[in-house]
Amino acid sequence: MPESQRSALIQALPYGRRFARALTRSQPRGDLLVAQSLRSLATGHQTDDLPPLCCLYREIARHFGNQIEAAPTENGLTVTQRQLLLLLTLEEVAPDMAAKILDLTPEKAHAEAERAYTFLKTGIQTLVLIIEDEPIIAMDIEELVLQCGHKVVGVAHTQDDAVRIAKATKPGLILADINLGTGGDGMRAVAEIVKTHNTPIIYVTAYPERLLTGETSEPSFVITKPFEPLTLAVATYQAVSDFDLARS
Repeated sequence: MPESQRSALIQALPYGRRFARALTRSQPRGDLLVAQSLRSLATGHQTDDLPPLCCLYREIARHFGNQIEAAPTENGLTVTQRQLLLLLTLEEVAPDMAAKILDLTPEKAHAEAERAYTFLKTGIQTLVLIIEDEPIIAMDIEELVLQCGHKVVGVAHTQDDAVRIAKATKPGLILADINLGTGGDGMRAVAEIVKTHNTPIIYVTAYPERLLTGETSEPSFVITKPFEPLTLAVATYQAVSDFDLARS
């Protein structure tokens, strides 16, 4: 593998990890999927003229497709539809590029994405706790949450507030910033909350690459700031449906 391609893949790793973890619903399985994909790329399995990050996405999707059992739907979405939504929203891949990554025609990708978006409009609604220390950002996130049809049970600006509100409201989903400034740490707040209340978590950060290093226990669901309502809708569907599957 040329040194330039190797360097580009190293820079792409955090985003590949995020995509793989979302697909597999697991940090260990997702990171194993990334490792398998990197080995394929290193041994000469080229993916046309795609950029290095998209090459990695394509290998991840290919290996994932080879590993799962054929299933027509997965909590209301086909596997292809879920992969498309993750690429288009969570990973912010352009539609034509997402089609190439999944070996679909642009027309087929557009049709599958539209079916998935239609499903999400009537999808999962839940009670949401927002953990964010910046008031203006918290207001923006709250508005996006409401646009997705969810109910906000509280906005916590500090670690202590988050634990207190979660105990009182029992949210169905938590959106948590990592750094709460002088108010503490979002991950520590979540760690305290899940001791007594098991609920899906989505971490929100402007620097996902700092969180997705593969060196420690890390979250499966990470949204990059700033994000659009559709990104939140997809992440919410992913987090809540995965949580329901784990409990069933």
